[in-house]
Amino acid sequence: MLKHTMTIAGLQRDLPICPVNENLSIGAFVIFGDCELTSACAAELLKLAPEYDYLITAESKGIPLAFEMARQHGDAKWMLARKGPKLYMQNLFSVEVKSITTAAVQKLYLDGNDAEAMKGKRILIVDDVISTGESLRALEELVLKAGGEICGRMAILAEGDAQERTDLIYLEKLPLFNSKGEIIG
Repeated sequence: MLKHTMTIAGLQRDLPICPVNENLSIGAFVIFGDCELTSACAAELLKLAPEYDYLITAESKGIPLAFEMARQHGDAKWMLARKGPKLYMQNLFSVEVKSITTAAVQKLYLDGNDAEAMKGKRILIVDDVISTGESLRALEELVLKAGGEICGRMAILAEGDAQERTDLIYLEKLPLFNSKGEIIG
């Protein structure tokens, strides 16, 4: 398998290059199970983070990052937009999202209790990678529906067009690749 080596938060990692279609491949960035990288990325993002009241991320790859950022910051709570409703969730709201790494349109759900806690609060949206911005858009919609004020958008990596966004704070650029594993953008 082709790999792309990069340094993220001072740590070197080899990212497998995975085909999205016959002309486009992406570097697979997965922080699951990598405690050292998760901790380092959280620390670096917190140095750049605006003042906030709560963090929110989307299930699932943003979970370790949001947890570690909240832990390091001393937050008592952070929010999670779920991919499916759970029995314990009340007064749900949902939005649709289409991600580059997921084949079908999905929904994100927010618990009504979290939505109530967000009202009038500064909400920092975090994720592992921002690419098309669809997951980010869905999170923004959930926060605004809940009455929260978006104070910032952060990711470990920005891929493709997300690298040009002026409203996004990120640590590194993740290139796009052709089918041969050559960088195309």
